[in-house]
Amino acid sequence: MFDLRAIRENPEAFRAAWNHKKAGLGNIVDDILAHDGALRKAVTDKQEAEAARNANSKLIGKAKASGDEAEAQRLMALVAEAKETIEAAGEQEAAAKQLMDDILFGLPNRPMEDVPEGDDEEANVQQGNGWGTPRTFDFEVKDHADLGEALGMMDFETAAKMSGARFVLLSGKLARLERALSAFMLDVQTEQNGYTECSPPLLVRDNALFGTGQLPKFGEDLFSGVFGGIEPVEAFAEAKSRVNLDLNMYNLSLLESIKNVGEPTLTQENIESAEKRVIAGDYIWDKRSSDPEFVESFKRVARRRLNYLIDAEIGFSLSELWKRVEGGIANDPESQIRERFGDKIGSYSFLIPTAEVPLTNIVADTIIEAGYLPRRYTAHTPCFRSEAGSAGRDTKGMIRLHQFNKVEMVSVVRDEAEGLAELERMTECAEGILEALNLPYRRMLLCAGDMGAGARKTYDLEVWLPSQNTYREISSCSYCGDFQARRMNARWRPEASEDYPKPKPEYVHTLNGSGLAVGRTLVAILENYQNEDGSITVPEALRNYMGGLEVIK
Repeated sequence: MFDLRAIRENPEAFRAAWNHKKAGLGNIVDDILAHDGALRKAVTDKQEAEAARNANSKLIGKAKASGDEAEAQRLMALVAEAKETIEAAGEQEAAAKQLMDDILFGLPNRPMEDVPEGDDEEANVQQGNGWGTPRTFDFEVKDHADLGEALGMMDFETAAKMSGARFVLLSGKLARLERALSAFMLDVQTEQNGYTECSPPLLVRDNALFGTGQLPKFGEDLFSGVFGGIEPVEAFAEAKSRVNLDLNMYNLSLLESIKNVGEPTLTQENIESAEKRVIAGDYIWDKRSSDPEFVESFKRVARRRLNYLIDAEIGFSLSELWKRVEGGIANDPESQIRERFGDKIGSYSFLIPTAEVPLTNIVADTIIEAGYLPRRYTAHTPCFRSEAGSAGRDTKGMIRLHQFNKVEMVSVVRDEAEGLAELERMTECAEGILEALNLPYRRMLLCAGDMGAGARKTYDLEVWLPSQNTYREISSCSYCGDFQARRMNARWRPEASEDYPKPKPEYVHTLNGSGLAVGRTLVAILENYQNEDGSITVPEALRNYMGGLEVIK
C-alpha cells in the first residue's frame, strides 16, 4: 500500500516512479486521485449528515415538550432524510474505497531514483569488478546434473515418478553436502552476522502473503491447500476471477437493457428498471443462483458499482460505461469472495515461496519500541514455487525446481536511511558465504523492470557456472521501504522526548535477501570443484560439516 496523502500532495513524483517501473503505469495516478476524491466527498457527506441528524434529534424533544407538533414532525423528516443520506454516503464510501484499494493492492512498489531504467535483465548494471577468478579447466567441463547422476547421488527420474517434473532426489554424500551447506550458512548468519535463527511454519494464510506482496497479483506462482488437500492456487484464483466476471457480465447486461429502451444516460432509476428485466440468477455460475439471499447480495454489489459511477460524477456516457465495465473496471471485493466461499478462505493455506513471508510477518500487526530495532531474522526452509512463467527455461538440472531449500535473511529497520545502509550490509552477508566457499561471483543492480513487485532497490548476486560459461543468480537482496509494513500494519514507536512525549507510531521499513539459495550453491560447488574423474572436491569451509570428507566420489 501507499501513503495517499503523499500521492495527493505530489502526484507527479508517483507518476514518474511508476513510469520508471513500467511505461504508462504512472497513468494510474489519475484513477487513484479520482477514487480518492470520491471517497473523501462521501466521508464528508456522511459526517455532515450525521451531525445534522444528531442536532435535529436533540431538537425534536424540545419541540414536543413545547407542544409544537408541526416543528417536531419537520425535524423528524429531516432526521429521516439524514439517515438516508448517511446510508447512501456509506455505500458510496465503501464502493470508492474498494475500487481504490483494488488499484493500490495490485500496484508494485516505487523504484528508488538510482535504480536503472529498463524492462529486463539486459538493463541490469554490474557493480564493481566482481570477486574471484573463474577456474581454468584442462579437461572438458560437465554440468552439475551429469556430475550428480554419474555419482549416483542425484536422481531426477525417481523424483519425477513421485512428484512430476522439476523435482530432484539427492542421496548419500550429496544429500549430506546439501545439509552441510544449510548448516554452514545458518552458522555464519547467526554467529558472525547477528541474525536470529527461526524455524517458521511452511504453510501460511492468504493475509500473510498479502502482507509481503505475493498476493493478490502473483498467486499463479504459489501452491496452496484447502482442508489438507494440495492443489495449485489457480483453483482459488479462477473462482475469485469468476465471481468478478459474473458481476461484470451482469452489469453489462443491465447497461445493454438500459440502452435498448432508449435511455441516454445512467441513473439510479433506470438501473432499478433494468433489474426487473435482467435476471441476476442467470449470471451466477454455481448453485448459489438458487439462493435468494445470495442473489440479492450479488445484485447489491453490482448496483453499488454502477451507482458509484453515477455518484462520483465521472461523466461517462452510456457507451463509455459499457467499455469500462467490459474492461473489468471493478475487481471483486474481498467481502464478496468471503461471502461466497465462507470458512474456506480462513483455512486456505499456501506453501511458502520463500521464508521471507513468515519471517517478515513476525512483525505484522505490532508496534515495536525504538530500542528493539533493527531486527534481523534468518531461517532455513524448503521453498515451493510453481514457476508458472518459466516454461521451457532451465528444464534440466537443479537451477529451477518446484521445491528447493534456501537460507533467508529478513531485516526490520526504522526508516529509509537505515534501510539503504542495511541493504549494503545484508548483501555483504550473502557475499561472505560465496567468498568463504571461494566461488567467483558478481553483484548486479537490477533495473526497474527486473525487480520484484515489492522492492524499491535490489542487488542480485550471480555465481559463476563453468558449464554455462556465465554467471547465474544465487541471491537477491531487496530494500522494500514501508511497502510491506503498510500492507501488514507493522510499525515502530520513536522514543519519547520533551517535544513529543507521546510520539505517533510510524511504519517500519523491511528488507529480505537470500543467504543463500542452497540448491544453486550446491550446483556451483559441483561445477567449480569438479575433477577430471568426475569426483567433487569438498570446499575447505564445509569439511568440518562433512565429517572431514575431502572428496565426494
